[in-house]
Amino acid sequence: MQVSVESTQGLERVLTITVAAEAYDKEFDGRIRHLSKTQRVDGFRPGKVPASVIAKRFGAAIEQEVGGEVMQRNFYEAIVAEKLNPAGAPAVAPQPRKKGEDFVFTATFEIYPEVALNALEELAVETVSTSIEDADLDNMLVTLQKQHAEWKEVKRKSKKDDQVTVDFEGSIDGELFEGGKAEGFQIVLGSDRMIPGFESGILGHKTGEEFSIDVTFPEDYHAEQLKGKVAQFAINLTKVEQQILPELTEEFVKKFGVESGDLEVLKADVKKNMQRELDQVVKNTAKDNVLTALVENNEVEVPKALVESEVNVLRKQAMERYGKEMDPNNLPELPAELFSEQAEKRVKVGLLLGEVIKVNELKVDQDKVSALIENAASAYENPAEVVEYYKNNKELMQNMENVALEEQAVDFIIEKAKVTEVKKSFDEVMNKPAA
Repeated sequence: MQVSVESTQGLERVLTITVAAEAYDKEFDGRIRHLSKTQRVDGFRPGKVPASVIAKRFGAAIEQEVGGEVMQRNFYEAIVAEKLNPAGAPAVAPQPRKKGEDFVFTATFEIYPEVALNALEELAVETVSTSIEDADLDNMLVTLQKQHAEWKEVKRKSKKDDQVTVDFEGSIDGELFEGGKAEGFQIVLGSDRMIPGFESGILGHKTGEEFSIDVTFPEDYHAEQLKGKVAQFAINLTKVEQQILPELTEEFVKKFGVESGDLEVLKADVKKNMQRELDQVVKNTAKDNVLTALVENNEVEVPKALVESEVNVLRKQAMERYGKEMDPNNLPELPAELFSEQAEKRVKVGLLLGEVIKVNELKVDQDKVSALIENAASAYENPAEVVEYYKNNKELMQNMENVALEEQAVDFIIEKAKVTEVKKSFDEVMNKPAA
């Protein structure tokens, strides 16, 4: 086998591989001889079919089969010999040949880039410091009460958190538009469920009032024909209801699985869940900041093949999410442009984190793996069963080890980087509006 390597552009490489005619024909002829002994052909006794007949009848198929196997085998031998690390499957192209001539083919592919990390000490990373205050716990209990609230009709003017029932009809420049009309439509004022200005336009009105409001559709509105347009809505307010929260009684507490009905036990459970979610958000925020700083501080060329692969992963995830709400058979193919930027960043992150792990010889910490599994299991009714399920599933364990190693790399970077700690409230960290 002879190999020549050509660098075309960026990370692309073209191998031209020559396999000696003798070696190729030996494999081809061997396949012919094997078929002449096993193939049944009319007019010939079993095992006595002439090689020339087999070659005439099956030669093209055998050529394709042998050529594919020879290209695959010799490609891998070539990249090992040339110390190349492909970032994706090669595009192979055999050259035309006649019997007795060398078999020549090209393999075009991208290689992984050489990654040179800048000093981690140069990274500026922001982390968040926060805690759960009594007021945060009280607000969460109110949220639980709202989930079981009742509605009582009132005759006063509507205000924030009231539920209103309205009939409405929308028009633009006097023309009604599709989807702009409804009857008996219920909205909780302040929920920001409608376009900006719609809910606030209803505030202060009473049952039986008919009025009009002007609103502007956002520039990023999903309906192309309505983006940025000013619309007039004629509204008939048919009912105003006040939210009545249930009292924190034993009966209410039992609804959340606390058999004793003890409010303090419920509070402890709620705070534990809040803390788990808060810890995860704080960790994810720090991780996002670390990875963003890592990408911004290091130049790395990304193989197109890896970006395309990542685009396909993101597209599939998006289709699965949309598919829960719509018939997947009716979903259009989402364009790659929607995911290209995110995919490229994810590839860069993978390459850079991989280099951090390699250069600093980081190994999977099994204690961290166990902690991650236990944390994930704590959200379930029977954590011990979940832990055992993980331990008996090689794929899940491998995934969790990868997560652990990635987190170890992030923690390692934080130890080295210039870290600024910012104190924030629970609502700020969780991106919730202040109560």
